[in-house]
Amino acid sequence: MNTDPQGRADRRRPGELEAAILTALRDAGRSLTPGQVRDRIDPSGALSYSAVVTTLIRLHKKEAVTRRREGRSYRYGALVDAAGLVAQRMSALLRAEDDHATVLRRFVSELDTGDEALLRSLLSDEPGP
Repeated sequence: MNTDPQGRADRRRPGELEAAILTALRDAGRSLTPGQVRDRIDPSGALSYSAVVTTLIRLHKKEAVTRRREGRSYRYGALVDAAGLVAQRMSALLRAEDDHATVLRRFVSELDTGDEALLRSLLSDEPGP
């Protein structure tokens, strides 16, 4: 975590800790305890153990990680990567709205030119419904 000019810790962007945890789990190639996850993403120890545990529990509820009991603790493994988690969030937000056409139209209208071109390219490569 970075600090501002006064030495205070900056707040993480939404989803930043989740992405870092998923990346650590994917890079490990095996399940890890919360302490092992914390040590991988913040060797300085500035990140609290409870923040890692809370985030792992949330990721488990989102079905983004596996969890298995080991003694009095749990070990976690990644089911998706950071991009997959963002895609899950986007899908959940779309499912929450009845008017998918309007949501998608507005989403595309707010993309920058490069992202819109990329989306159009991806859609043209995919077979239709």
